[in-house]
Amino acid sequence: MPDHILSYAADLTSWRRHLHQHPELAFEEHATADFIASLLTDFGIKVHRGLAGTGVVGSLTAGTSKRAIGLRADMDALPLQEENHFPYASVHNHVMHACGHDGHSAMLLGAARYLAETRNFDGTVYFIFQPAEEAAGGARVMIEDGLFEIFPMDAVHGMHNMPNLSAGHFAMRVGAQMAAFDSFDIVIRATGTHAALPHLGSDAIVAASAIITAAQTIVSREIDPTRQALLSFTRIKGGDNYNILPGEVLISGCCRSFDLDIQKQLRDGLVRVSRDISVAHRTTAEVRFLEHYPATISTADGIRAAANAALDVVGTDRVTTDTPALMASEDFGYMLQVKPGSYILIGNGPGDGGCMLHNAHYDFNDEILVTGARYWARLAERELAAGRPGQATARIAPLS
Repeated sequence: MPDHILSYAADLTSWRRHLHQHPELAFEEHATADFIASLLTDFGIKVHRGLAGTGVVGSLTAGTSKRAIGLRADMDALPLQEENHFPYASVHNHVMHACGHDGHSAMLLGAARYLAETRNFDGTVYFIFQPAEEAAGGARVMIEDGLFEIFPMDAVHGMHNMPNLSAGHFAMRVGAQMAAFDSFDIVIRATGTHAALPHLGSDAIVAASAIITAAQTIVSREIDPTRQALLSFTRIKGGDNYNILPGEVLISGCCRSFDLDIQKQLRDGLVRVSRDISVAHRTTAEVRFLEHYPATISTADGIRAAANAALDVVGTDRVTTDTPALMASEDFGYMLQVKPGSYILIGNGPGDGGCMLHNAHYDFNDEILVTGARYWARLAERELAAGRPGQATARIAPLS
């Protein structure tokens, strides 16, 4: 049990607040990467830099086993103006750690320091500090740049803080924890005309309205109601004057699901509805999809490993293995498409006013830094314990 991580508490808080005060956006995490690489080097951990531009991977080997696991933390911030006024608030205008990646990085740094000091494992741990999680797909770019070829590993694990989950409580599930995320743009083109002479043209605004209304039946009437799917329209742009029917209207939104077939059904349905309704309104529709992230799917073995490590750290009453899936998305799904593993949640507590992620008042809860670092360390110790696979003493957590 990595108890002496408690002696790092002040350092963990200092690291986390430094990162919070100096946030950087996707693929721009140069100072962040410098800070992390410097600490890893101080710990005696071999450092590799440059994957996805600003990515940092620390490599630590003990013993003789060829087994290896990856532990991943994201490190980018959001384009958001911070409204907190504490001493470590962001010094960069309109850039803020509003999702807790500062805390994620600090927890993994704590585990790295502990494992480098104790080396109570047999194999290799890769500490993956990933850039550009926020809607930029840094995980995919790291993989394309050779992450799993340069650092061959048997499994990879991720963790994210969750406001309004009790501080230090771990929640997880086998299967999809986060949804796949596709965005779309639909451009409706019409023959613009004077609003007093609509019969001389066609109406892109009416067509767009009809598409939005009809598209609601894709989820409610075409997809099996026992399976989860979400289609949301989030933007409408068109027209500049009171007395002109515009020649073009843009409507945009996103689709979310947990299964590839449902993802395809949402796309196909939206294309069909858009084009057919456009024809009926004497307009045309061009539908463009952008695939952002796949579903984040944990394996049974990955969750078993995560649950056992969490049980060792916080006990049975603070570990949930049947937490509901979330419609939010995570680019860690790219890594879990290539390697088995887990993606779990650690409770961040209620926060001031109960604020959620991506909120201008959000702040990571420093009280859970030690707990998260202990979890990462214990996971590595368990998965790379001498004598594995087939550890007779391994305690298996109940899985729903």
